[in-house]
Amino acid sequence: MIKDLIRKNRSYRRFNENERIPQELLKDWVNLARLSASSRNQQALKFKFFYDLKECEKMFSCLSWAGYLSDWTGAAPGERPAAYIMILGDTQLGTNFDTDLGIAAQSIMLGAVEAGYGGCMIASVNRYRARDIFALKDIFEILLVLALGKPAEKVVIEPMKEGNIEYWRDSKGIHHVPKRALNELIV
Repeated sequence: MIKDLIRKNRSYRRFNENERIPQELLKDWVNLARLSASSRNQQALKFKFFYDLKECEKMFSCLSWAGYLSDWTGAAPGERPAAYIMILGDTQLGTNFDTDLGIAAQSIMLGAVEAGYGGCMIASVNRYRARDIFALKDIFEILLVLALGKPAEKVVIEPMKEGNIEYWRDSKGIHHVPKRALNELIV
């Protein structure tokens, strides 16, 4: 059920790095994005895969992780993502990517969860470094990076307390994500 997939679709930041994700599976997930709605049917998003260990190490160096966890510098070797999908906007096809980006990213993430994987949507990307390292053409705008793998951490949802939205980790390494109550969202 979609409700179960959404509950399981958390922002994981630690993975079993040794369990690699095949390119065919990444293609399947991008196909979900391709089949999803597109504003004005523009279809201006492009996708670049990173699944080779060396390429993944390069991508990892372009990302910033978990801003609320100020004492955490990111996943240790062995806990890093097994693959990434970089979502690009093709400026020859359009310039307003926001709606399509959200739909495509969520479609990919739900496909990953359904297959037993998890991930994290990362917008904190050193775009200049990534563009240089991966020799991206100027027509592509780097929009988002999806970090993917077999989760190696537990993430729990809990009620938000005193308006504090910051996620945190307890002494056992469990990642806690506060959520607003439903009645706060409905106007």
